[in-house]
This record gives sequence, C-alpha cells and structure tokens, in this order.
Amino acid sequence: MYRILIVEDDDKIAGILQEYLEKYGYEAVRTTDYKHIKDAFLQHKPELVLLDINLPSYDGFYWCRQIRTVSSVPILFMSARVGEMDQIMAIENGGDDYITKPFHSEVVMAKIKSALRRAYGEYAQVQSGRELTELNGLFVDRTRNSAEWQGRKVDLSRNELLLLDLLLKQAGEVVSRERLLEALWDDIDFVDDNTLTVNVTRVRKKLEELGITRAIETVRGQGYRLQSSWEGEG
Repeated sequence: MYRILIVEDDDKIAGILQEYLEKYGYEAVRTTDYKHIKDAFLQHKPELVLLDINLPSYDGFYWCRQIRTVSSVPILFMSARVGEMDQIMAIENGGDDYITKPFHSEVVMAKIKSALRRAYGEYAQVQSGRELTELNGLFVDRTRNSAEWQGRKVDLSRNELLLLDLLLKQAGEVVSRERLLEALWDDIDFVDDNTLTVNVTRVRKKLEELGITRAIETVRGQGYRLQSSWEGEG
C-alpha cells in the first residue's frame, strides 16, 4: 500500500482527497502543522506528496525544495493558480506535476497512478548494479540519478534523468515531443505541453553546470535533438 502525504490547508479539499485516496486503497495522511512540513514528511515517509502552493508561513515551492534535500519521491503540486509561470515555478522548484483546482478526482487519480508507476512500478529504474549511458565522455548513471563529464558531476531529478537518457540513446536524431512526453508520463492527455519545455530547460541547465553548452537543439514543430558533439569547456 502506497502512503500519500496531503499538504492542503483547505480542510474540505483535504478531506475529499483523503477519502478518495483511501477508497482506492492508498494510505492517505494529512498534516496541519504548516511550519514543520519537512518534519512531517520525515515522520510519515510517504511514497508521494500532494502539495498545495498557497500555504501559511511558507509556500509550497519552499517546502518542495526542502523535501528535495532529503528525497526524490514524486511531488504533485495542487493550486487554483492557472498562470503559466506558476506551473513553470512548480517544475523549477522540483515538482513532478501540476494539478489545477478545481479538479476532477479522476484526473488526480490518473496523475497519482502515473507518478507511482514511474517511481516504483514497471517503469522504475532497475536498482541493482550501475546502468550507464555514455556519449563523448558524458556518462548518465541511471541507478544514481546523476550525470558526469570531465570530472564534473550533477544530480538529476527523475524527469531530468529520463529525458537526458533518452536523448543520449538517440543522439543525432530528432526525438518527438510525444515520445519524450510518454517517457515521463503514462497518460499524456493530462499533461500540459509547456511542462515538457520546462523540463528540457532544466536538463540544459544541468548540462551547462557540467560545462556542456548548446547540446540540445529544439527542432520546431517536431521535438528535440541531442547533438552527437557539442561545445563545452573542460
């Protein structure tokens, strides 16, 4: 049974979510101590977090960053904010998905099931041994969620790992947006196309941290291509 932590200060919404999750066999726990959300996370050790953005004291973006210092579990933001920038900030701050209020329970469940399958189910990365993908000295370690080039190393989020690994395996070829979306989420009908753009931007930034620049090319109307060679500085 997967445990899901609900961080939502609207008692009615939190109650509905808890009831619905328990109906489908999940263990749903709530926290109302909005000053110590990281402590609640460490106490309950959930496999997934439903996290509201508008919270007392500190917002959900802050608490997502705090959780990311100790865990890579899926975090799904929930918010009545519908602006594109809010969704970008959710991804930039470490979130895996974004659910807009008011929401349909079926949509929430579809996103939860997809995130859990990606993290722990049939699509999860194999954890025994090291699984490496390499190109021009760039190593992507799928068991350690990291990338390394010329002695530099960066940690990758689950989405960053999946995107970079797929682009690396098909270096020199255009990988369609649909193929990349399918690599990240089971049901792309519920995914905003802009979410992929944000995730690709994050991968580019991680490569830049390694010293690799201009490696991922945007092919307008088609998708993205990782160059088989790139500019960089050692």
